[in-house]
Amino acid sequence: MAIGARDFIDRLLVEKYAQEQVDNHTDEGLKSRVEADDIMTALNQYSNNYRSYLDVVSKLNVTCYSVNAKNAKYTQYETIPA
Repeated sequence: MAIGARDFIDRLLVEKYAQEQVDNHTDEGLKSRVEADDIMTALNQYSNNYRSYLDVVSKLNVTCYSVNAKNAKYTQYETIPA
């Protein structure tokens, strides 16, 4: 075995995959199938959407707090003299 296995399962996996070879070292395997600009555009759109979401959530929280504060009924209790 080329790799030292720590337990029985690792030893079985090493034996199973010891002779496997990977054939992805060609020029075609090293080229990206997606353009970098497309990835950056998608990431930018996602971040803009998430910023908008956070803005809406923040405004909704403020609105809910103000509605709850206006509808709260406060009662005044008499203080006990010390």
